[in-house]
Amino acid sequence: MATKSVLYMSMSLDGFITGPDDGPGNGLGTGGDRLHAWLGEPVGELPHFAPPGLSGQVFAELIATGAVVVGRKTFEYAGNWGGDHHGVPIFVPTRGNPPQPQSNWVHYVADAATAMREAKAVAGDRNVMVHGADLAQSLLGDGLLDELEIHLTPVLLGDGRRLFGNDRVELELMRVLDAPGVTHMHYRVAS
Repeated sequence: MATKSVLYMSMSLDGFITGPDDGPGNGLGTGGDRLHAWLGEPVGELPHFAPPGLSGQVFAELIATGAVVVGRKTFEYAGNWGGDHHGVPIFVPTRGNPPQPQSNWVHYVADAATAMREAKAVAGDRNVMVHGADLAQSLLGDGLLDELEIHLTPVLLGDGRRLFGNDRVELELMRVLDAPGVTHMHYRVAS
């Protein structure tokens, strides 16, 4: 099985992945926490969540990834995840001078293509998790994103950060799982 890059993203029905005014200390923006209600309450140690039923199945797939590629803004707004996402290497494309990594898991690299290449190399036969709207748009445009797992939440945020830009990309629906409070939709990027 070839290693795939998979975007995992919670999104509102109107296409937002954060509420308005996202930033450091308010990574999900105002009201954006509702997009992640499907995860349930944090349960302590990593991986922090244990959603029931079909959402638990999707979360287990997410946690089974072998590396993470994340946009720098997303990484910083998320408080750098304390230097550890789920015990796998984290690759952050960074322009200019990178900050000092806060753990051995974090690797700042020059660009998204390098991040993806290095992440796939260390992930082995496991997939690479992708986080961040700008990064996802860049990877889609460069043909470096293989699949998308969208956690569609039945809420309209009205404003915030949109997941998709103006790129035209064909997607093939692979799976739909309807769970309480969320519909998980898995797409393959058509070649």
